[in-house]
Amino acid sequence: MKKRIMVVGPTQAGKSTLANVLNDSTRLLKKTQDVIYGKNTIDTPGSYLENASMYKYLIATAQAASHVLILVDQSRLVEVYPPGFAMTFTCPVIGVITKTDLAPENVNLCIQQLKRIGITEPYFWISLKDNIGVEVLKQYLLGK
Repeated sequence: MKKRIMVVGPTQAGKSTLANVLNDSTRLLKKTQDVIYGKNTIDTPGSYLENASMYKYLIATAQAASHVLILVDQSRLVEVYPPGFAMTFTCPVIGVITKTDLAPENVNLCIQQLKRIGITEPYFWISLKDNIGVEVLKQYLLGK
């Protein structure tokens, strides 16, 4: 079975857009209602993270993942991850700060949040609007 990169984050953090980029896909973007398996990714609904009763589905789904990407939206600081959340996964967990073109004053708060979640560096800063940082992340994950 092929290992994919699981993308986790709050609603509107850029999960599906990032999944499209990592899959070299142009899948129509709409609210993700269920887990979507792409060529290289597992795109998870934001609601799975926003409801603690759904964590078990994220943990089970991560069994098929090579990495878990934890997204933090720099433009909208919401604390949806419990402290130490990264420790629930058995594969490497990578911190990705999205929408870095917005609210640059929040960068340190994003780093603090990733540390509370239990993620160590390297962290990746990306903007899917102008593709800043995307190639570095792709290279790190896919080695392309």
